[in-house]
Amino acid sequence: MKLHWSPRSPFVRKVMIVLVETGLSDRVTLVRTPVAMDKPNLDLVADNPLIKLPTLVLDDGVPVYDSRVICAYLDCLAGGRLMPEEPRARLVAERRQALGDGFLDVLLLYRQERNKPVEKQTAAWLDAFALKVRAVLDTLEAEAPALAEPGFDLGRISIGCALSYMDYRFPDVDWRSGHAALAAWHAAFEQRPSVVRSQPDETP
Repeated sequence: MKLHWSPRSPFVRKVMIVLVETGLSDRVTLVRTPVAMDKPNLDLVADNPLIKLPTLVLDDGVPVYDSRVICAYLDCLAGGRLMPEEPRARLVAERRQALGDGFLDVLLLYRQERNKPVEKQTAAWLDAFALKVRAVLDTLEAEAPALAEPGFDLGRISIGCALSYMDYRFPDVDWRSGHAALAAWHAAFEQRPSVVRSQPDETP
């Protein structure tokens, strides 16, 4: 299999963690594929018309888009290690994955707006993004004791990657203040070998 990837994409990082957790890393060839909103990588169009990362290409040439779909497929190949079978537990993990992925979507848009020249920023948008970030963090703080229970699944991976992305791209935001339980859970998440191996890399 072939994976179009970038070492700084939080959605790619989800896939990289899953590859380690499932023992499938050796079955995937990594293809460094730069992608930018203002400079679409036309080389990626053949494998993904959305020109987005990550994109997995199976051995028979079938492309797989979206980190959630890719992670589910890889987990299925490995026998379902990262998603509970029991319906209610699976629902919880899926809900957490949706929250983590949605959180990342907000953070990506928030960062894009913050990176504009001040005179071109939209204050209402910045306020809305900040409100959503606070709401998600407060929700996760309430859920932190449950996150800390035994188990490691796609929901926890998504949430952990989103919090790590905050550290990486929003170093000025002290999200740990007022979220001690969540900070403790994330500290443990960051020590997991698959997470350590997938740290963002600024190498061009």
